[in-house]
Amino acid sequence: MFLRKIVLAGCLLINGSAAVADEAMVVPTIVEPWWQVAGDPDLGPWTTEAQQPVDFGVWQAADGTWQLWSCIRKTNCGGKTRLFYAWEGKTLTDKNWKPVGIAMTADVKYGETLGGLQAPHVLTKDGIYYMFYGDWHNICMARSDNGKRFERSLDARGRPQLFSEDINDFGNTRDAMLLKVGAMYHCYYTAFPDHKGAVYCRTSADLRRWSPSKIVSRGGSSGDNPTSAECPHVVYHEPSGYFYLFRTQRYGQNAQTSVYRSKDPMDFGVDDDRCLVCRLPIAAPEIVQYQGQWYIAVLLPSLKGIQIAQLDWRVDPDWVRPGTLRGRSVFDFDDPARRRLWRCVEGNVEPIFTTSTRSNFSAPSRYFIGTAESARRPGTSHLGRRPDGCDQVARFPGGC
Repeated sequence: MFLRKIVLAGCLLINGSAAVADEAMVVPTIVEPWWQVAGDPDLGPWTTEAQQPVDFGVWQAADGTWQLWSCIRKTNCGGKTRLFYAWEGKTLTDKNWKPVGIAMTADVKYGETLGGLQAPHVLTKDGIYYMFYGDWHNICMARSDNGKRFERSLDARGRPQLFSEDINDFGNTRDAMLLKVGAMYHCYYTAFPDHKGAVYCRTSADLRRWSPSKIVSRGGSSGDNPTSAECPHVVYHEPSGYFYLFRTQRYGQNAQTSVYRSKDPMDFGVDDDRCLVCRLPIAAPEIVQYQGQWYIAVLLPSLKGIQIAQLDWRVDPDWVRPGTLRGRSVFDFDDPARRRLWRCVEGNVEPIFTTSTRSNFSAPSRYFIGTAESARRPGTSHLGRRPDGCDQVARFPGGC
């Protein structure tokens, strides 16, 4: 990649009077070591070298065993290449749970997209286990008496679909998870009907009739591209009185999940960072509270399995809002009047400011200054920088 350096005259300095630390708060903290519970399964004729266990659900069955179903993608099952595979553990803290086998595949006779199963999540209500999952376009429901064998829960039309954000079969409504708040079940999920990824929520008293949707988290420094709001998971931390939303932007070696907190389970910030508290180098978290201890299950960085660790909630006295320079920024880039005071004095970086949310990219703030080019140009060195330098400079009148 050919990069041009941007020099922001004086903007990396802050004086003592401007740096005001935010109040300390409770933040989720992963307590290592991790232990691996699931790996890359044998799917028989549907196995491929490229397959990956991704979005998953973890729950305790009626017989006390622990169940894990993962969406395996890039298989040879056809269509969108996804199916559900199951593992079973005697205890939550066991390593290398027993592979059970392929648990569910999409069925087009029920209106599901071939190979389109995504992100199972299970809860219990009145002794019945309910599984919520995606069929590529809709959130669907299945049920079980024992928490192991599930059958689709069909409506009057003989379909398992509950609702969708898709417009003209576009939007990929997926990644449902449920949390009961008072008498109402809150279903959080993601979709990108307008090419902008967001976390949505609907509520229900009976798991069948659902309210209209509301966007509860989108944008900010985590971006609003189609994969910027994946795998939403919400928990209530009773000691602090806050709801925490875990929202994933990236999988793999550079995994990133942003964490938000709010007193209102229907508002974690839209197009702003007011509820953002931290970022974790993990993807697709599933959080379980069991016998007084919190646990977090996530994807392996290799995307070839799933691991679990303990999760603590700790007061961080040094906490400052992510994206700030140890407190209040010297330059308020969100203020259009302040942005107009910046000018380019060398090179070609017009416009100076961007709000780019391109794929696999999360800016430290909504507005920022930066340039990059994806291809080498003639005369560049092997490191991608031209021998003659070609630095670019943006300057704020008067400096700091």
